Amino acid sequence: MKKLIIFDLDGTLLNTIADLGNACNYALRMMGFSEHALSTYNYMVGNGVRKLVERAVPDADKETVDKLLAHFREYYDEHCTDETLPYPGIPELLKDLTDRGIAVGVASNKYEAAVEKIVTHYFPDIPFVALLGQTEDRPTKPDPSIVFSLLNEFPTPKREILYVGDSAVDMETARRACVESVGVTWGFRPVSELRNAYADNIVNKPSDILRLAEQ
Repeated sequence: MKKLIIFDLDGTLLNTIADLGNACNYALRMMGFSEHALSTYNYMVGNGVRKLVERAVPDADKETVDKLLAHFREYYDEHCTDETLPYPGIPELLKDLTDRGIAVGVASNKYEAAVEKIVTHYFPDIPFVALLGQTEDRPTKPDPSIVFSLLNEFPTPKREILYVGDSAVDMETARRACVESVGVTWGFRPVSELRNAYADNIVNKPSDILRLAEQ
């Protein structure tokens, strides 16, 4: 049995794409740029908010990106729970894992204040051992530093860990951290991306994660 499951957040635990897209479109609007269809944001997210903004305006210089980021956070901090929802079966999975004594944590490229706000809003009764996001002193995934930071807070042998995410970034993060990866098919990226990123496991429903954790 595994002792710790580390989850990505966006596209794994929560469908956040509408709120992320709306925040980015607000920032674009404030700066006079054209907005993007929400469906296009699936391929812009995953590497942190700065990278999202850079992808939304590829030719923007650093000063413009900084201003866009400020507008993004201004909006997102107030509206990050407007349309976001847990994926079906996720609340039950988290409860089942913790009821069995399996620890759960979050390692996200979203800035950490938003991670803490969103996770505690949607999963107030789940005793996460750590809620980690992007900070100035820690590189974003696929750099494995965030996994190592989580393990500093909750030391666990790597063979007793699953890392769960929806993208190639997550599978690469797990590989670099030398932990077993689980790719989920309900997130923002196609299953082909998970296969091409050499996911150790690919699951189609949250209950499959419980099965893997109990092996």
